[in-house]
Amino acid sequence: MNEGQPSRTALSAAAARAAHPLVDDRPLIFTDPLAPRLLGGLADEMIGYHRSNGGHIILAGTRTVTTVRSRYAEARAGAFGQYAILGAGLDTYAFRAPAGRRVFEADHPATQEWKRGLLDAAGIPVPEHASLVPVDFEAPDGPVRPLAAAGLDTARPALVSWLGVAYFLTRDAVAGTLAEIGRLAPGTELVMDYALPPGLRDADGDAYAEIAARVVRDSGEPSRTWFAPDEVNALLKDHGFDVVENLTLERAVPPRAWRRTDALRPFDYFRLVRAVVTGRPVTG
Repeated sequence: MNEGQPSRTALSAAAARAAHPLVDDRPLIFTDPLAPRLLGGLADEMIGYHRSNGGHIILAGTRTVTTVRSRYAEARAGAFGQYAILGAGLDTYAFRAPAGRRVFEADHPATQEWKRGLLDAAGIPVPEHASLVPVDFEAPDGPVRPLAAAGLDTARPALVSWLGVAYFLTRDAVAGTLAEIGRLAPGTELVMDYALPPGLRDADGDAYAEIAARVVRDSGEPSRTWFAPDEVNALLKDHGFDVVENLTLERAVPPRAWRRTDALRPFDYFRLVRAVVTGRPVTG
């Protein structure tokens, strides 16, 4: 994000989650009841875009990817006593999670300060089981040290989600973060999304990517990195993970989620991968 400026991508993702139950037909893919409150005075305007232009490929596509990836990640949270959300943006899981499950939100310091202001304005308290941890993913020391300082028990398995972030970082920064996560306790699970390069997307994915590239570039948050699925699998293996599944949006949720009469359709630009830290020494 630009220093001192709200992240447009974080706002767009929160607006898409807030708009989904208001704009789209049933079955709902995912519900985030706190998203409209967190948007505060921006909620009517941003949700209004979805109400009036909900079939536009960018708006419908953003509702699709944000709801699918949130549902996919949160479905894994119940298996772990601690959950680290890297690049949390305006995610609200920490404020909906059951008591007793530690949740750590890691994001850019400016994003965290901005989010605290939105939480205060919305009257949403930060619960005792939640910690907002400032992290710079481009910094050489990575996210694990500040997470551990905030209370993440690195000797116990955790769920780590890293969604809507990797494509805005350099390849070196992605690899560095994966190396850090790969040194966490064996059994730690990572849920991550990534963007496909040209030639591997479907037609709708190409159309979404072309428009989205202009939007995020103009907002000062340009996409930087794309991966083929085999590249992601190899990178994870190199940093101490076993890949459990590497999925299209279509396959990341039950088939009944796509029995739809609205504008939401699975498109192939973003993929979701789930991998487990093995604890085996990394060679090479």
